[in-house]
Amino acid sequence: MHFSPLLYLDPGSGSFIIQILIAVLLGLGVALRASWGKIRTYFGAKPKTEDDDDSENV
Repeated sequence: MHFSPLLYLDPGSGSFIIQILIAVLLGLGVALRASWGKIRTYFGAKPKTEDDDDSENV
């Protein structure tokens, strides 16, 4: 006799999975924002300095 378990997700499990997905997305967003300067420098963008400012103080 072959037994195959039924696939079942109760509302608590579904809510938990959604919370994990949201946490992963927010965590990736925070990590990306925290290291954005390093990422831009890696791909060749020059870091902005005060001398690059277009406005001239007279």
